[in-house]
Amino acid sequence: MISIAFQAWRTCLLATSALGLLVPVAPAWADADDALAPAAVAGEIAHKQKMRQLFPDLLKGTQATPPVIPQLELDADPTGVIATYQPNGTTRTATSPFFQNLGTNGRTCFTCHEPQDAWGLSAQHVQDRFEENPTDPLFRLVDGATCPSDNVSSVEAMRKAYTLVLSKGLIRIGLPMQSSMQFQILSVDDPYGCNTNPTTGLTGAQSGTASFYRRPLPTANLGFLSTIMWDGREASLFTQAVDATLTHAQGATPPTAAQQQQIVSFEGCTTAFTPAPCTNTPAGTGLFTAQILDRNADYLAADGASGGPVTLAQQLSGFFVCENDPLGLSPCTLSFTPVIFTAYDAWSKLIGGGPVTEARRAIARGEQVFNSIPIDITGVAGINDVLGETHVPGFCGTCHDTPNAGNHSVKAPLNIGITDAGALAPPVLDISGLPVFTVMCTAGPLAGQTFQVTDIGRAMISGNCADIGKTKGPILRGLAARAPYFHNGSAATLLDAVNFYDQRFGIGFTEQQKTDLVAFLNSL
Repeated sequence: MISIAFQAWRTCLLATSALGLLVPVAPAWADADDALAPAAVAGEIAHKQKMRQLFPDLLKGTQATPPVIPQLELDADPTGVIATYQPNGTTRTATSPFFQNLGTNGRTCFTCHEPQDAWGLSAQHVQDRFEENPTDPLFRLVDGATCPSDNVSSVEAMRKAYTLVLSKGLIRIGLPMQSSMQFQILSVDDPYGCNTNPTTGLTGAQSGTASFYRRPLPTANLGFLSTIMWDGREASLFTQAVDATLTHAQGATPPTAAQQQQIVSFEGCTTAFTPAPCTNTPAGTGLFTAQILDRNADYLAADGASGGPVTLAQQLSGFFVCENDPLGLSPCTLSFTPVIFTAYDAWSKLIGGGPVTEARRAIARGEQVFNSIPIDITGVAGINDVLGETHVPGFCGTCHDTPNAGNHSVKAPLNIGITDAGALAPPVLDISGLPVFTVMCTAGPLAGQTFQVTDIGRAMISGNCADIGKTKGPILRGLAARAPYFHNGSAATLLDAVNFYDQRFGIGFTEQQKTDLVAFLNSL
């Protein structure tokens, strides 16, 4: 049944189209069902607390933490330099709960969120950390290993147990099956046996714990968020801080209200939009991260460009949910524009020669590719099925519409095929080593249909069969520092990600357009 809000949006969309304006679409999620989210979060906490008792970590290790995070921090990454900017100034880590051990296994928020990885986690740095210290708190059985029951009695055994975090930076997420879900799990092809072992995994088609492997999302630029976590299960950054402490850090007690406030204030958020993922945090505070120097194009704020995190922080004050999304719901705007990024407009007009100038022109061309190349959106659960349209005209900005940030400005989980497995597995992406779930819909409009996926996604939170395989899109900033890409790390490089989109939607990028687009994405 189409909601009244959705009908109003579509009426406005048609009216706008009648005026001759091409308006790419995105589905409304204001009335999405989050009824199962509290039980999902509680189930994950209970599961990981249980794993702490059954499979305790015998090896202990600490993590080196810098004494301060300066107002402007610069760190080398594979294509240049990533920068962190804090409008409120330097942070002393000794007094910030973000950097303190609030759990029982030595972990802190900093364990999976470091500035050199754009406050996310790069697979290369995971490998470096393992070689330097295999007892680093990142390597803990509860979710760093493929399963809490893994053998870690030697370094080589540990290397095998931590294969997914080492190769793709993936952390195990254990979520409960619930009897009210519109689907059941028929079978799991799990190379680690974690899902098929009733002690650590499933106990029936709709009971027990299902384990998925996902990339940690960055804890910077959070003021641009419209939803939290890949599946949207967290209600706020405050609840996320509590749940991360009780799950990833296996804390015996939750952080205090004061500690929660300090964590969220350090990360940064804004109350300038409604509904807000977090509250009580002043706008313009927290962490902002972006590429500031490119190995080929040099300083990304030169010659009229506006790359880097300082400009990004200044842009946050005008952001609100659905700022650039044609939903027809207050405070949404109907004047959608696919011109999402403008940071490098000035570089399209550069004259002269030389390698730096040419590298800058390539970034500007890539920005234009992102903003202007049309995409025929087909087969996307969350767009085509909701609209009842086989073909929907769009652009990169249809799903990455927040100006100069690139995430979706509304809560819009989509399935573009990244989670598909079996015969539908995307050939461009590497999903090897991930478990494959065969899921059958038992209720709702999709009853009787069967899916094969590496991640059930949003459906674990909503319980709706239509949400199988759906995840949110991340903010497109700091990409160069946090490979691999997509929620399951299936794109090793940005070129792999571009090739996936090109093949998935039949875009027809030229080799030059691919090269330019990668150069632009690396400049974010």
